[in-house]
Amino acid sequence: MSDKFDSDAKTLNRFVMASVHDHDLVILMNAIATSCKLITSAVQRAGVAKLYGLAGEVNSTGDDQKKLDVLSNDMMINALVNSGVCSVLVSEENEEPIIVPPGKQGKFCVAFDPLDGSSNIDCNVSVGTIFCVYEKKPGSDGTVDDLLRSGADCICAGYVTYSSAVEMVFTFKGGDVHGFCLDSTIGEFVHTREKMVFPQDGGKTIYSANEGNSTHWDEPIQEAIKVFKDGQKPYSARYVGSMVADIHRTILYGGIYMYPADKKSPKGKLRLLYEGIPMAMIIEQAGGIASTGMFDGKIQNVIDLLPDEIHAKCPIIMGGKRDVQIVFDQYKKAGFDVPTL
Repeated sequence: MSDKFDSDAKTLNRFVMASVHDHDLVILMNAIATSCKLITSAVQRAGVAKLYGLAGEVNSTGDDQKKLDVLSNDMMINALVNSGVCSVLVSEENEEPIIVPPGKQGKFCVAFDPLDGSSNIDCNVSVGTIFCVYEKKPGSDGTVDDLLRSGADCICAGYVTYSSAVEMVFTFKGGDVHGFCLDSTIGEFVHTREKMVFPQDGGKTIYSANEGNSTHWDEPIQEAIKVFKDGQKPYSARYVGSMVADIHRTILYGGIYMYPADKKSPKGKLRLLYEGIPMAMIIEQAGGIASTGMFDGKIQNVIDLLPDEIHAKCPIIMGGKRDVQIVFDQYKKAGFDVPTL
Protein backbone atom coordinates (compact mmCIF):
# COMPACT_ATOMS: atom_id res chain seq x y z
CA MET A 1 0.00 0.00 0.00
CA SER A 2 2.84 2.41 0.82
CA ASP A 3 4.10 1.98 -2.77
CA LYS A 4 0.86 3.40 -4.17
CA PHE A 5 0.22 6.27 -1.78
CA ASP A 6 2.59 9.05 -0.79
CA SER A 7 1.86 10.23 2.75
CA ASP A 8 4.26 13.14 2.28
CA ALA A 9 3.46 14.53 -1.18
CA LYS A 10 5.68 17.51 -2.08
CA THR A 11 3.12 19.83 -3.63
CA LEU A 12 3.69 23.05 -5.54
CA ASN A 13 2.36 25.18 -2.63
CA ARG A 14 4.72 23.49 -0.21
CA PHE A 15 7.67 23.96 -2.59
CA VAL A 16 6.94 27.68 -3.04
CA MET A 17 6.53 28.25 0.69
CA ALA A 18 9.78 26.41 1.51
CA SER A 19 11.63 28.36 -1.22
CA VAL A 20 10.56 31.94 -0.51
CA HIS A 21 8.56 32.13 2.76
CA ASP A 22 6.27 34.67 1.02
CA HIS A 23 2.59 33.98 1.72
CA ASP A 24 1.45 36.28 -1.08
CA LEU A 25 3.55 34.36 -3.61
CA VAL A 26 2.08 31.09 -2.34
CA ILE A 27 -1.41 32.56 -2.87
CA LEU A 28 -0.44 33.73 -6.37
CA MET A 29 0.97 30.35 -7.41
CA ASN A 30 -2.10 28.66 -5.94
CA ALA A 31 -4.31 30.90 -8.13
CA ILE A 32 -2.21 30.10 -11.23
CA ALA A 33 -2.29 26.37 -10.40
CA THR A 34 -6.07 26.48 -9.88
CA SER A 35 -6.63 28.17 -13.25
CA CYS A 36 -4.37 25.59 -14.91
CA LYS A 37 -6.43 22.78 -13.34
CA LEU A 38 -9.58 24.40 -14.74
CA ILE A 39 -7.93 24.72 -18.17
CA THR A 40 -6.89 21.04 -17.92
CA SER A 41 -10.52 20.09 -17.39
CA ALA A 42 -11.66 22.24 -20.34
CA VAL A 43 -8.94 20.90 -22.68
CA GLN A 44 -9.68 17.28 -21.77
CA ARG A 45 -13.43 17.76 -22.24
CA ALA A 46 -13.17 20.01 -25.31
CA GLY A 47 -14.74 17.53 -27.72
CA VAL A 48 -17.57 16.44 -25.42
CA ALA A 49 -18.32 20.02 -24.31
CA LYS A 50 -18.24 21.28 -27.94
CA LEU A 51 -15.36 23.67 -27.27
CA TYR A 52 -13.61 23.05 -30.59
CA GLY A 53 -13.77 25.73 -33.27
CA LEU A 54 -13.57 29.51 -33.44
CA ALA A 55 -15.20 31.97 -31.07
CA GLY A 56 -15.65 34.47 -33.92
CA GLU A 57 -13.15 37.00 -32.52
CA VAL A 58 -9.53 37.99 -33.09
CA ASN A 59 -7.06 38.43 -30.21
CA SER A 60 -4.57 41.23 -29.51
CA THR A 61 -1.98 39.82 -31.87
CA GLY A 62 -4.31 39.16 -34.78
CA ASP A 63 -4.85 35.42 -34.27
CA ASP A 64 -8.33 33.97 -34.61
CA GLN A 65 -9.61 33.17 -31.14
CA LYS A 66 -10.78 29.63 -30.41
CA LYS A 67 -13.57 28.94 -27.94
CA LEU A 68 -11.00 27.35 -25.60
CA ASP A 69 -8.77 30.44 -25.87
CA VAL A 70 -11.54 32.65 -24.56
CA LEU A 71 -12.55 30.22 -21.82
CA SER A 72 -8.95 29.68 -20.64
CA ASN A 73 -8.36 33.44 -20.60
CA ASP A 74 -11.46 34.04 -18.49
CA MET A 75 -10.40 31.30 -16.07
CA MET A 76 -6.95 32.83 -15.54
CA ILE A 77 -8.20 36.40 -15.23
CA ASN A 78 -10.91 35.44 -12.70
CA ALA A 79 -8.47 33.41 -10.59
CA LEU A 80 -5.78 36.12 -10.58
CA VAL A 81 -8.10 39.11 -10.01
CA ASN A 82 -9.77 37.35 -7.08
CA SER A 83 -6.49 36.14 -5.54
CA GLY A 84 -6.08 39.54 -3.86
CA VAL A 85 -2.34 39.64 -4.60
CA CYS A 86 -2.25 41.07 -8.16
CA SER A 87 -2.49 44.63 -9.44
CA VAL A 88 -1.89 44.42 -13.22
CA LEU A 89 -2.48 41.54 -15.65
CA VAL A 90 -1.45 41.26 -19.29
CA SER A 91 -2.88 38.48 -21.46
CA GLU A 92 -2.21 37.60 -25.07
CA GLU A 93 -5.98 37.55 -25.55
CA ASN A 94 -6.59 41.14 -24.35
CA GLU A 95 -5.61 44.24 -26.31
CA GLU A 96 -5.26 46.34 -23.13
CA PRO A 97 -3.76 45.54 -19.71
CA ILE A 98 -6.22 44.51 -16.99
CA ILE A 99 -6.02 46.74 -13.91
CA VAL A 100 -7.28 44.93 -10.81
CA PRO A 101 -9.95 46.89 -8.84
CA PRO A 102 -8.46 48.74 -5.81
CA GLY A 103 -10.20 46.56 -3.21
CA LYS A 104 -8.55 43.41 -4.63
CA GLN A 105 -5.10 44.75 -5.48
CA GLY A 106 -1.80 43.25 -4.32
CA LYS A 107 1.88 43.54 -5.13
CA PHE A 108 2.24 41.27 -8.17
CA CYS A 109 1.94 41.90 -11.91
CA VAL A 110 1.44 38.86 -14.14
CA ALA A 111 1.82 38.45 -17.91
CA PHE A 112 0.48 35.24 -19.44
CA ASP A 113 -0.52 33.36 -22.56
CA PRO A 114 -3.48 31.32 -21.28
CA LEU A 115 -3.46 28.77 -24.11
CA ASP A 116 -0.32 28.76 -26.21
CA GLY A 117 -0.43 26.75 -29.45
CA SER A 118 -4.20 26.95 -29.64
CA SER A 119 -4.16 26.54 -33.44
CA ASN A 120 -3.45 22.90 -32.53
CA ILE A 121 -6.53 22.49 -30.31
CA ASP A 122 -8.92 21.11 -32.90
CA CYS A 123 -6.54 18.30 -33.92
CA ASN A 124 -5.79 17.32 -30.31
CA VAL A 125 -2.10 18.30 -30.27
CA SER A 126 -0.37 19.54 -27.08
CA VAL A 127 -1.15 23.07 -25.92
CA GLY A 128 0.14 24.99 -22.90
CA THR A 129 0.05 28.01 -20.60
CA ILE A 130 3.01 30.40 -20.10
CA PHE A 131 3.35 33.01 -17.36
CA CYS A 132 5.84 35.38 -15.75
CA VAL A 133 5.55 37.42 -12.56
CA TYR A 134 6.90 40.84 -11.59
CA GLU A 135 6.53 42.88 -8.41
CA LYS A 136 5.15 46.41 -8.56
CA LYS A 137 7.83 49.10 -8.55
CA PRO A 138 8.23 50.79 -5.14
CA GLY A 139 5.57 53.51 -4.74
CA SER A 140 3.61 52.39 -7.82
CA ASP A 141 -0.19 52.12 -7.70
CA GLY A 142 -0.06 49.36 -10.31
CA THR A 143 0.26 50.52 -13.91
CA VAL A 144 1.35 48.92 -17.17
CA ASP A 145 4.85 50.35 -16.59
CA ASP A 146 5.27 47.78 -13.81
CA LEU A 147 5.31 45.11 -16.55
CA LEU A 148 7.24 46.95 -19.26
CA ARG A 149 10.58 45.77 -17.88
CA SER A 150 13.29 43.37 -18.96
CA GLY A 151 13.52 39.79 -17.72
CA ALA A 152 16.14 40.95 -15.19
CA ASP A 153 13.24 42.13 -13.00
CA CYS A 154 11.10 38.99 -13.40
CA ILE A 155 10.79 37.18 -10.04
CA CYS A 156 9.47 33.85 -11.32
CA ALA A 157 8.26 32.21 -14.51
CA GLY A 158 6.74 28.96 -15.65
CA TYR A 159 4.76 27.04 -18.21
CA VAL A 160 2.23 24.22 -18.12
CA THR A 161 1.92 21.62 -20.85
CA TYR A 162 -1.41 19.82 -21.33
CA SER A 163 -0.71 16.43 -22.88
CA SER A 164 -0.55 12.77 -21.83
CA ALA A 165 0.37 14.26 -18.45
CA VAL A 166 -0.20 17.82 -17.24
CA GLU A 167 3.14 19.22 -16.15
CA MET A 168 4.18 22.60 -14.77
CA VAL A 169 7.80 23.70 -15.16
CA PHE A 170 8.67 26.56 -12.86
CA THR A 171 11.62 28.63 -11.64
CA PHE A 172 12.41 31.55 -9.34
CA LYS A 173 14.87 34.23 -10.45
CA GLY A 174 18.38 32.87 -9.94
CA GLY A 175 17.09 29.44 -8.91
CA ASP A 176 16.87 25.92 -10.33
CA VAL A 177 14.16 24.73 -12.71
CA HIS A 178 11.64 22.25 -11.27
CA GLY A 179 8.83 20.14 -12.72
CA PHE A 180 5.45 19.42 -11.12
CA CYS A 181 3.01 16.83 -12.44
CA LEU A 182 -0.74 17.18 -11.86
CA ASP A 183 -1.90 14.20 -9.82
CA SER A 184 -5.58 14.04 -10.73
CA THR A 185 -6.33 11.72 -7.80
CA ILE A 186 -5.55 14.47 -5.27
CA GLY A 187 -5.94 17.52 -7.56
CA GLU A 188 -2.46 18.84 -6.80
CA PHE A 189 0.72 19.58 -8.73
CA VAL A 190 3.33 17.27 -7.19
CA HIS A 191 7.10 17.80 -7.40
CA THR A 192 8.38 15.21 -9.90
CA ARG A 193 11.47 16.73 -11.57
CA GLU A 194 14.20 18.28 -9.44
CA LYS A 195 16.78 20.66 -10.92
CA MET A 196 15.97 20.18 -14.60
CA VAL A 197 19.03 20.86 -16.76
CA PHE A 198 19.98 20.50 -20.41
CA PRO A 199 21.87 17.27 -21.18
CA GLN A 200 25.58 17.93 -20.53
CA ASP A 201 26.72 16.61 -23.92
CA GLY A 202 24.05 18.60 -25.77
CA GLY A 203 21.65 15.66 -25.80
CA LYS A 204 19.76 14.50 -28.87
CA THR A 205 20.57 16.17 -32.17
CA ILE A 206 17.22 17.82 -32.85
CA TYR A 207 16.41 21.12 -34.54
CA SER A 208 12.96 22.64 -34.30
CA ALA A 209 11.81 25.42 -36.63
CA ASN A 210 8.97 26.27 -38.98
CA GLU A 211 10.77 25.65 -42.26
CA GLY A 212 7.80 27.00 -44.16
CA ASN A 213 9.37 30.41 -43.39
CA SER A 214 12.86 29.44 -44.60
CA THR A 215 12.84 31.58 -47.76
CA HIS A 216 12.34 34.66 -45.54
CA TRP A 217 15.24 33.83 -43.15
CA ASP A 218 18.59 35.59 -43.26
CA GLU A 219 21.51 33.66 -44.78
CA PRO A 220 23.22 32.63 -41.48
CA ILE A 221 20.01 30.99 -40.24
CA GLN A 222 19.59 29.17 -43.56
CA GLU A 223 23.24 28.05 -43.37
CA ALA A 224 22.79 26.82 -39.78
CA ILE A 225 19.85 24.66 -40.85
CA LYS A 226 22.03 23.25 -43.67
CA VAL A 227 24.71 22.33 -41.11
CA PHE A 228 22.08 20.56 -38.99
CA LYS A 229 20.82 18.64 -42.02
CA ASP A 230 24.03 17.88 -43.89
CA GLY A 231 26.40 16.61 -41.20
CA GLN A 232 27.76 13.08 -41.05
CA LYS A 233 24.81 12.26 -38.81
CA PRO A 234 22.01 14.68 -39.78
CA TYR A 235 19.85 16.17 -37.04
CA SER A 236 16.22 15.10 -36.66
CA ALA A 237 13.55 17.73 -37.34
CA ARG A 238 10.81 18.06 -34.70
CA TYR A 239 8.32 20.93 -34.80
CA VAL A 240 5.02 20.74 -32.92
CA GLY A 241 3.95 24.37 -33.41
CA SER A 242 3.10 24.74 -29.71
CA MET A 243 5.98 26.67 -28.14
CA VAL A 244 5.44 24.98 -24.76
CA ALA A 245 5.69 21.49 -26.26
CA ASP A 246 8.76 22.33 -28.37
CA ILE A 247 10.60 24.04 -25.48
CA HIS A 248 9.71 21.25 -23.03
CA ARG A 249 11.19 18.65 -25.39
CA THR A 250 14.26 20.83 -26.00
CA ILE A 251 15.03 21.11 -22.27
CA LEU A 252 14.51 17.40 -21.59
CA TYR A 253 16.10 15.91 -24.72
CA GLY A 254 18.46 18.65 -25.90
CA GLY A 255 18.65 20.34 -29.30
CA ILE A 256 17.59 23.79 -30.47
CA TYR A 257 14.30 25.66 -30.98
CA MET A 258 14.24 28.56 -33.43
CA TYR A 259 11.70 31.21 -34.41
CA PRO A 260 14.05 33.81 -35.93
CA ALA A 261 13.33 37.27 -37.26
CA ASP A 262 12.84 37.25 -41.03
CA LYS A 263 11.86 39.47 -43.95
CA LYS A 264 8.17 38.85 -43.28
CA SER A 265 8.41 39.43 -39.50
CA PRO A 266 11.52 41.58 -38.86
CA LYS A 267 10.80 41.70 -35.11
CA GLY A 268 10.02 37.99 -34.90
CA LYS A 269 6.61 36.47 -34.28
CA LEU A 270 6.61 35.37 -30.64
CA ARG A 271 5.61 37.82 -27.91
CA LEU A 272 8.35 39.07 -25.61
CA LEU A 273 6.47 39.59 -22.34
CA TYR A 274 4.58 36.31 -22.03
CA GLU A 275 6.52 33.97 -24.32
CA GLY A 276 10.10 35.21 -24.81
CA ILE A 277 11.03 36.41 -21.30
CA PRO A 278 9.51 33.53 -19.25
CA MET A 279 10.94 30.87 -21.59
CA ALA A 280 14.34 32.62 -21.65
CA MET A 281 14.46 32.64 -17.85
CA ILE A 282 13.63 28.92 -17.69
CA ILE A 283 16.05 27.97 -20.51
CA GLU A 284 18.98 29.93 -19.04
CA GLN A 285 18.42 28.63 -15.51
CA ALA A 286 18.32 25.09 -16.92
CA GLY A 287 21.80 25.70 -18.39
CA GLY A 288 20.75 26.62 -21.93
CA ILE A 289 21.11 29.70 -24.15
CA ALA A 290 18.23 32.07 -24.96
CA SER A 291 19.32 34.37 -27.80
CA THR A 292 17.43 36.56 -30.24
CA GLY A 293 19.73 35.72 -33.12
CA MET A 294 20.16 38.80 -35.31
CA PHE A 295 17.73 41.46 -34.03
CA ASP A 296 17.92 45.23 -34.57
CA GLY A 297 21.40 44.88 -36.05
CA LYS A 298 23.00 42.74 -33.35
CA ILE A 299 22.76 39.42 -31.51
CA GLN A 300 21.11 39.92 -28.10
CA ASN A 301 19.88 37.96 -25.09
CA VAL A 302 16.10 37.67 -24.87
CA ILE A 303 16.21 38.27 -21.10
CA ASP A 304 17.79 41.72 -21.66
CA LEU A 305 15.18 43.04 -24.09
CA LEU A 306 12.95 45.87 -22.88
CA PRO A 307 9.35 45.61 -24.12
CA ASP A 308 8.13 48.93 -25.54
CA GLU A 309 4.50 47.77 -25.39
CA ILE A 310 2.69 44.85 -23.81
CA HIS A 311 2.42 42.83 -27.02
CA ALA A 312 5.98 43.53 -28.23
CA LYS A 313 7.51 40.72 -30.28
CA CYS A 314 10.97 39.16 -30.35
CA PRO A 315 12.87 36.51 -32.33
CA ILE A 316 14.02 33.40 -30.51
CA ILE A 317 16.97 31.00 -30.78
CA MET A 318 16.85 28.77 -27.69
CA GLY A 319 18.69 25.58 -26.90
CA GLY A 320 21.85 23.96 -25.60
CA LYS A 321 25.27 25.54 -26.05
CA ARG A 322 26.38 22.96 -28.66
CA ASP A 323 23.61 23.83 -31.09
CA VAL A 324 23.30 27.58 -30.49
CA GLN A 325 27.06 27.76 -31.14
CA ILE A 326 26.43 26.36 -34.64
CA VAL A 327 24.03 29.25 -35.35
CA PHE A 328 26.49 31.81 -33.93
CA ASP A 329 29.29 30.33 -36.08
CA GLN A 330 27.27 31.10 -39.21
CA TYR A 331 26.79 34.72 -38.10
CA LYS A 332 30.53 34.94 -37.39
CA LYS A 333 31.32 33.66 -40.92
CA ALA A 334 29.01 36.39 -42.27
CA GLY A 335 31.12 39.01 -40.48
CA PHE A 336 28.94 39.74 -37.44
CA ASP A 337 30.11 40.06 -33.82
CA VAL A 338 28.86 37.11 -31.81
CA PRO A 339 28.84 36.49 -28.04
CA THR A 340 31.19 33.93 -26.53
CA LEU A 341 29.24 31.01 -25.09
